[in-house]
Parts: sequence; C-alpha cells; structure tokens
Amino acid sequence: MQFLVMLMVFVGGIGVAVQSSVNGGLGQKIGVFEGAFVSFLVGAVTLFLVMLFFGKGNIVQVFSVPKWQLIGGVLGAFFVSTMVLAVPRIGVGAAIFTLISAQLIASSLIDHFGWLGMKQIPLDWSRISGMILMIVAIILYTKK
Repeated sequence: MQFLVMLMVFVGGIGVAVQSSVNGGLGQKIGVFEGAFVSFLVGAVTLFLVMLFFGKGNIVQVFSVPKWQLIGGVLGAFFVSTMVLAVPRIGVGAAIFTLISAQLIASSLIDHFGWLGMKQIPLDWSRISGMILMIVAIILYTKK
C-alpha cells in the first residue's frame, strides 16, 4: 500500500510539472489571473463531478470546520497564479526546483514546531544541512 501511495505522489509530481507548463502557456495567451481562474474553474468542475460519483464524505461539515482550514483554496489560487506568472519567465525547471525546495523547508518547519496540528518531528543537523544544500542547488541551477 505504501508503494502505491508513493507512486501516486510521484505521478502527482509529474502532474505539477505538466500543469505548470500548461498553465504558463495559457497565462501567456489569456492573462496571468485569467489563466489561473480558468485552471481553477476546470479543476473545480472536475472535482465536483468526482465528488458526486465517488465522494464518501459529508460536504455539509464544511460549515463546522475551523475557518482557518478554508485558507487552502486561497493558497492554491496564489500557487497557481504564481506558477502561471513565473514559468514563462524563469522556466519550468527553475520554478519547480524552487517550489519543491520551499515546500520542503516550510514543511520541515511545520513538522519541527508541530504547527497546524501536525505531529512534531524535530529538525536535526542532517535535515538542516539538506535544506542549506537545496538553497545552494537553486543558486547553481538558476545561475546564468
């Protein structure tokens, strides 16, 4: 089961690279925020249909969750808009490399401090060294 989940995450990572490329091109043709909006709209319709046919949860419970948990949509809109803007300017590789590095650094801090209700997993020098190396790698990867 763990292998299947990891495979799905791997394929999802490929999807992010493809999505960024597609959205970057869309944004160049119709505008940054227009491209991000269209991407979100198509995604929302797709998820609505998937939810109708396969959903097993209770969407009405959205009214009882802590309001801060709804910020994911805002963060998603920011992410898509940023990638639509960045990819045509710096390239898919540099954008994704920077994105993944930022995700790993931020998620390590969330783990370390146990923010957002997550299990606390302390940082050690090995992880800190890895984060420093990622920053160095971004500099090397994007150096002209």
